[in-house]
Amino acid sequence: MSELQSKLPYVGTTVFTVMSKMAQDHKAINLSQGFPNFNVAEKLLDNYHKVIDGNYHQYKPMPGDARLLQEVAQKIEKHYGRSINPEKELLITAGATQAIFTAIQAIIHKGDEAIVLDPSYDCYAPSVELAGGQPIHVNLNADFTVDWDKVEDQISKNTKLLVINNPHNPGGRVLSKQDIDSLEQIMRRHPHVFLLSDEVYEFIHFEEPHISVNTREVLHDRSIIVSSFGKTFHVTGWKIGYMVAPEAIMAEIKKVHQYVVFCVNSTAQETLSNYLPQVDLGDLSTFYQQKRDFFRERMKGSRFELLPCEGSYFQVARYNEISDLGDFDFAKEMTQKHGVAVIPISGFNKDKHDDHLIRFCFAKDEDTIIKATELLCKI
Repeated sequence: MSELQSKLPYVGTTVFTVMSKMAQDHKAINLSQGFPNFNVAEKLLDNYHKVIDGNYHQYKPMPGDARLLQEVAQKIEKHYGRSINPEKELLITAGATQAIFTAIQAIIHKGDEAIVLDPSYDCYAPSVELAGGQPIHVNLNADFTVDWDKVEDQISKNTKLLVINNPHNPGGRVLSKQDIDSLEQIMRRHPHVFLLSDEVYEFIHFEEPHISVNTREVLHDRSIIVSSFGKTFHVTGWKIGYMVAPEAIMAEIKKVHQYVVFCVNSTAQETLSNYLPQVDLGDLSTFYQQKRDFFRERMKGSRFELLPCEGSYFQVARYNEISDLGDFDFAKEMTQKHGVAVIPISGFNKDKHDDHLIRFCFAKDEDTIIKATELLCKI
């Protein structure tokens, strides 16, 4: 039999899958993988039941249901003041990961470079490699802020794409106005570079506002902006999201999209078309801030050092007072010995540098947070 040569020889099973399986095997509380364990909104469920009973089980149009596209366009205008053409600048996707993969395949050619800020979501670099490109990894500062001079130093004539994530996973930071201003200046100085802005936690931010690329004309004219209904409405298993891009870029993205999924789950699209006009997305930050504050308050009796959390539903913690183990071994010990599964941060770094940090997901019901923090405070 012919030998199969791997296109991703250094990629194995993701750390999220590994830790979730370990949590299941050891019956540990799963604060590792980023999914809520509480019920979705009752109105959303009511809409879903009506759709399931209706005749909405066949293909939707390739770009997305026309009514859903219109609702998303109105949402963007309401929250960001940006008017877009839903037919030409918007695409419904099978989750944010598919959106990111599809956008990168459309933009990156063999020999192109894409700058990725580490720690980073694990789909960015492999998507670039599968397109024949070269990921250029730039480490964030120790506090997960961005050194924009260091980023700009890595831009070359081969750089085609800069990837950002705001609010940031796993760091929990939100880009400031100064950050966005610096990004604008870089994009002005390098007109050959496109921007991919992963904004799946756009409505989960706390003391600091989330400044979307949608609000900056200098940026959005050369940007692809990705978001997630799964994160916004606690329906991660629906795998549905969307992306916004200028018409010329979107035309190329749609060419790829039609051969990746063609179209997205029809019942989820129909449900969201009905639900979006009924919901106030501004309430989401308050909902998750209460969970963040509840988790942080209950962790005051622990030996973990909690880092700032300005957005997303993740809390990073340093464990130097507890152990000298590397973060992967410490995460295993946490799961197997202490009954709480977490994610090691070094798994998000290309160079695997280890700052003794782990990530908790606090998108859990109150009972789960209470049980988990009781265990964590005993360590």
